[in-house]
Amino acid sequence: MRLGKVSDSVLKRSVLKNIKKRRNEMVIGAGLGEDCAIFSLSQDAKVSTCVSQAVVCGEEDAARLVQKVMNNLACSGSTPLAVMLSVTLPENAREIRIKEIMAGAEKTAAVANVQIIGGHTAVSPYVSKTIVSAVGYGKTAGTALTTKGIKPGMDIVVSKWIGLEGTALLAKQAESELKKRYPAYMIDEAICFEQCLSILPEAAVAISSGTRHMHDASEGGIFAALWELAESSGVGLEIELRRLPIRQETVEVCEFLGGNPYELLSGGALIMVCEDGNGLVEKLLDQGINAVVVGRTTDNNDKIIYNGEEKRFMDKPAMDEIHKFI
Repeated sequence: MRLGKVSDSVLKRSVLKNIKKRRNEMVIGAGLGEDCAIFSLSQDAKVSTCVSQAVVCGEEDAARLVQKVMNNLACSGSTPLAVMLSVTLPENAREIRIKEIMAGAEKTAAVANVQIIGGHTAVSPYVSKTIVSAVGYGKTAGTALTTKGIKPGMDIVVSKWIGLEGTALLAKQAESELKKRYPAYMIDEAICFEQCLSILPEAAVAISSGTRHMHDASEGGIFAALWELAESSGVGLEIELRRLPIRQETVEVCEFLGGNPYELLSGGALIMVCEDGNGLVEKLLDQGINAVVVGRTTDNNDKIIYNGEEKRFMDKPAMDEIHKFI
């Protein structure tokens, strides 16, 4: 199978089809495009949870992993509360690796006032790299945001810029080569994109503005996120390619390395579906958060991308471009 997330067809056929609902407390369970599960403990108390896993080589990788689960919780309309970590190390790992992982996780959690509540740490002969799983927990007030809230004719808004996370990783890996072609300040700026991966501020604005659904654009890039959004909600899309927000640093890094920025790891960009996209954009801009209306949902299954006069149909999500280089 391909690297990264399994395809939608594999997910539906071999994972989701085999999960049966047996608890009435479950409001939202596993599903395509649903990154969090929601449990209702009482009429007013709902608990949300999600999980993510990654190969972690140091402090920054751990920080990104914890940020990802917090982002997923925020997309469901939840307030992140806690994170539990499970760390599996290879036999040749040194203790300093554990300290780096915890330092990165704690740094990110502290910014959002999220508690690390424990987990499991072990050494295994069956892994060659350090694998970390992060389980996030949050609380949900009011109605949880799900793909069922998406209807035809709604606006699609994207915050900040696409490809931020992937650009930071690629710029750091190819820093010396890139600086031979581009100004050093441009590559330094690209590396600093890793500081822009939290979508919690824009999620808070979106929730207060009546946004019906949110989805963070992570693995597979903006194209994969838009595809998942449409597939899970049963609507079509009309997207203006030229309106997708992208930094020049991302354009240059991808051009130099031969990558597609629209299929590149895009942590930091939040997709919001709402009735009044222009109104939401105005509120986000008032908070200093870049945002733009990039398209709308439609009443069919077509996923269309317009590039000026050119019209094409969106392909199924491909392997994230990051796996070609890292």
